[in-house]
Amino acid sequence: MAQLSDDCFAFGGPMMSVDEAIALIAARVTPVRDMETVALAGADGRVLARDITAPLPLPPFTNSAVDGYAVSSRDLPQDQELSFAVTGRVQAGGSAGGPLAQGRAMRIFTGAPMPDGADTVFMQEDVRLEGDKVVLPAGLKPGANVRPAGEDVALGDPALKSGQRLRPQDVALVAAFGLTRLDVVRRLRVAVFSTGNELASPGEARDPAQLFDSNRYMLMAMLARLGCEVSDLGIIRDDRAALASALQDVAGTHDLILTTGGVSTGEEDHVKASVESVGSLVLWRMAIKPGRPVAMGVIAGTPFIGLPGNPVASFVTFVHVVRPTILALSGARQENLLPLPVRAGFSYRKKIARREYVRVSLRRAADGVLEAVKFPREGAGLLSSLVDTDGLVELGETVTRVEPGESVGFLAYASLM
Repeated sequence: MAQLSDDCFAFGGPMMSVDEAIALIAARVTPVRDMETVALAGADGRVLARDITAPLPLPPFTNSAVDGYAVSSRDLPQDQELSFAVTGRVQAGGSAGGPLAQGRAMRIFTGAPMPDGADTVFMQEDVRLEGDKVVLPAGLKPGANVRPAGEDVALGDPALKSGQRLRPQDVALVAAFGLTRLDVVRRLRVAVFSTGNELASPGEARDPAQLFDSNRYMLMAMLARLGCEVSDLGIIRDDRAALASALQDVAGTHDLILTTGGVSTGEEDHVKASVESVGSLVLWRMAIKPGRPVAMGVIAGTPFIGLPGNPVASFVTFVHVVRPTILALSGARQENLLPLPVRAGFSYRKKIARREYVRVSLRRAADGVLEAVKFPREGAGLLSSLVDTDGLVELGETVTRVEPGESVGFLAYASLM
C-alpha cells in the first residue's frame, strides 16, 4: 500500500505556500511499487514502471520523404538541369530489387526504402518528364528529401523513462517499436466520501434544507482522469464515531482517502477529531484562495486528505494537493503547471503572501490578443463559475493588484487534469 510519513507537517504556525506543500508531498510520500502488464491499447494515462530503450532504430531503414526520383548525389546537376534515364520503381513496402546504376534515376514513393547507391530524392513536382527520361533541375543539396535510418530514435537510445505518465504520443512511440504490452504501475485505489447532514445524493429524496452532493462526483471524475480506481463511500453524516469508523475501515485497503467538507473548525466539523481518533492529522494552513482549509493526515499508513466543502475551493485544492499526491503515490514525475501569458481584461486586488486563482474566460480582443475576462461573481460555492469559464488566472504570492492590460498567467482547465 502507498504510505505517507506521519511526521511531515507541523500543526499551526504560518500558512504554507503552494510550492512548499507540493515539495513536501513529493519528498514524503512512498510510491506504490506494485506493477501490472497492460496491452498497448490500454496504456494511455498509465504510469510507466520500467524504462524503455529503443529495440530498433526509427525509422528502421533509410527511406524517401517524398514522392519523386532517387539519384546518387555524385550525379547531381551542378549548374544546369540534366536528364536521367529512369530505371526501376520502388513503392512503400516494396523493394528496389537492385542497386541504382550511376547516371540513372529511380521512381520512388514516400516511405519506400532507398535503393542502394541512391542518397537524394527530387520531388516529383520539381522535375519534368521527357519520354522515358526525367529532367532534374540544378541546385538540390545531397541527402535532400531522405529520412536516414535512426534519424528519429537510434537503436538502444533511451525512449521513455519510468515514471512517465503515458500520453497518446508516447503510446505511438511504443507502437512504432512493435511492442504490444507495457509494465505500468497498478492503478491507485482511492476512497472518496462527502461529509455533512446538509447533503443528499442525486437520486435520493432531498429535504428542503439539503443540497444535492456535487463535490463527490466532481472529485471522482477528476480521480478517474488521473487513472485511479475509485471507491464511492457516499455521504457520511456529521457524527464523529461514524466518520472515524468509515476512515478506519478503508485505510487498509486503499492508497488514499479523500473527503470533502467538514474540515473547518466549527462545532459540527468533525473530520479533524475523527481522523485524530484513528490516526494522526495536522491542519495544513495553505496560503491559497479559494481553498483554505485543507486537512492532511495519516491513518494506518494511508494518506488522508480532507478538502473544503465549497465546490470551487474543492476543485482548486484538488489540483494543488490531491493531484501532486496522486502523482507522487504513483511514482510519476511531477507535472509542473505552466501558466500561459494572456492579457488581463479585469482589475483585481489581493493580499500579499497568498496565491490566488481567478476564474476567467478567454476572448480575442479587437487587436487580436487573447484576453482573460473575470467571472462577474466571487463566491467559492458557485459551480457556474467553473462551468462558464475556460480556466484560472494564477496570481502569485508577491502580486497585490492586477490592472487591465497587464500580462497574467492562465491555466486552462484541461491542463489541470
